[in-house]
Amino acid sequence: MLTIVGSIFAAQAQDAKKLLNEVSQKVRSYDNISIDFKYALVNEVEDVNQETRGDVALLGNKYRLNIMGTTQLYDGKKLHVIIPEDEEINISSQDENSENSITPSKMLTFYEKGFRYKWDITQDVKGRKIQYVKLIPIDAQKNEMKEILLGVDRQTKHIYKLIQTQQNGTRITITVQNFKTNQPLSETLFTFDASKYANYYINRID
Repeated sequence: MLTIVGSIFAAQAQDAKKLLNEVSQKVRSYDNISIDFKYALVNEVEDVNQETRGDVALLGNKYRLNIMGTTQLYDGKKLHVIIPEDEEINISSQDENSENSITPSKMLTFYEKGFRYKWDITQDVKGRKIQYVKLIPIDAQKNEMKEILLGVDRQTKHIYKLIQTQQNGTRITITVQNFKTNQPLSETLFTFDASKYANYYINRID
């Protein structure tokens, strides 16, 4: 009996890995990706419940993210966080290899290493079949993430939803509202132009 159950779990893990491989192949086939999304953060212990909307443009490892009144611009080397409310810009390096964070440039491919896979539930969302895969960090002690549920549209092989549960009980949910590919993007979209922020305080962290 245990052998049968183990075989079923192994087969489901292989199905999950196969589906995520198909997602990776689809993502890498696009020149660029533009996403409108809903972002929610909940921590019941700390009584935190935030919800907002945002958008992001992705080109290779470069990205431009607009969320919570700020713009995060990553040109492939430096991350520029532009905060109009404070007229402040923070410029820092970003470790693309860190497994403790899901940056916009890794949002669609972060699952490729460092996780075990489990086949989870299937949901019907307005006629779309969304298949969830549970991701569990292999090295849980060094990872602030407890687990991630990744919802994939079975037909398009696009990620529809990401639900990240952290060790401290915080749950972050990102739901894709609009997914566009190969859009005509400005050549300067991912370039930081200091002349546009003459009155801003620029803080170079490293």
